Amino acid sequence: MGYAKAVAAGMAPKAGLAAYKVCWNSGCYDSDILAAFDAAVVDGVDVISLSVGGVVLLYYLDAISISAFGANDRGIFVSAFAGNGGPGGLKVTNIAPWVTTVGAGTIDRDFPTDVKLGNGKTVPGVCVYSRSQRG
Repeated sequence: MGYAKAVAAGMAPKAGLAAYKVCWNSGCYDSDILAAFDAAVVDGVDVISLSVGGVVLLYYLDAISISAFGANDRGIFVSAFAGNGGPGGLKVTNIAPWVTTVGAGTIDRDFPTDVKLGNGKTVPGVCVYSRSQRG
C-alpha cells in the first residue's frame, strides 16, 4: 500500500520481511490470526514469528496451534512468545510442540559493548550476553 517502504538488513541481508496485522483496538481475533498465517504460507515465507497468545486451550481449539501446525507441515518454522502473565501455573501460552516458544526475562544490569557498523564506525551499545567484548 506504499507505507513505510524500505530495505531491511541484518543477520540475513537477503531475507525479506512481511508483516501481517492481526490485532486491533478491540482485540486479536482468531479469524485474523488464521488469515495471516494463510497469507504468510501463500506468500512463501520461511519463518513466522508472532507475539500474541491467549488462554491455553486444547490444540484443536486454538487458532495459533492450528495455524502453526499447518505452517509447520509446509516446512515453515514457527516461533511464538511464551506470554508475560507473570509467575505462576498455566501462565505460558503457545505450548504446542510444533511451535518454538520463546520466553523473555528482565535483569537489573547492562552489559556494555561497542557495536561495529558496516561503515567502520563504532558506537556504544549493550550486549545481551555476559561474555561481551569491548573495543
